Amino acid sequence: MDRKRKPLIIGTVAAVILLATFAVATVLIPVFQGPGVKTGELDPRNATAATTEIDGAWKVVYGDAPNISSVGFTFKELLPSDARTTSGSTRGIRGNATISDATLTSGRIEVDMTSLSTDTERRDINVRQKIFETDSYPSANFEVTENVDLSNIPDDATVAEVTVTGDLTIKGKTNTVTSQYKVLRDGNKLTLSTTIPINRLDFGVETPEFVAAKIAEDGELNILITMMKD
Repeated sequence: MDRKRKPLIIGTVAAVILLATFAVATVLIPVFQGPGVKTGELDPRNATAATTEIDGAWKVVYGDAPNISSVGFTFKELLPSDARTTSGSTRGIRGNATISDATLTSGRIEVDMTSLSTDTERRDINVRQKIFETDSYPSANFEVTENVDLSNIPDDATVAEVTVTGDLTIKGKTNTVTSQYKVLRDGNKLTLSTTIPINRLDFGVETPEFVAAKIAEDGELNILITMMKD
């Protein structure tokens, strides 16, 4: 082989390897680094006594800090030599509830999965398109299926807990879930939060084949909702 061509070939191969490594890194690193954006829990510190009756028609609103309406997920990522927790969330939420005689008789929230956000734009795209397939399943929802007694919810800006059962639908698959909710009557608002343990396989959520890390099967759904009278 021509001695002049040999360094050129070696240099070309090295450049190809470098570019390939960079291409893989730009896909994997943004998808699987950083803790993401987690939906917080109900915070009663700035709450004031209730100024409206609990009975009535309620709708999801944006809320006030720190109780801004948000829904998200938290899972562990299993790397070859490490495990880390990653979260994503969205404030794209619609919903309503009906309370009669201090009993929650109906309730539904719908989550815009196309607006899920972590802390990295490239990861956001992969979470939406590759993991939750939002082009085919743009929304997730939860609908209350059993009446809930709210008569123990105080009106003095303190937190109570209630058990809520309903149907959770993600990627077109529905499962019944039951969870303990923290509930707070705050001025003219009603705020609630919960963490629902889920197994992603129950909802058809798979780890994309191109991903080096694997997502743990068990994770959680994080919910913080503020509502006002409709």
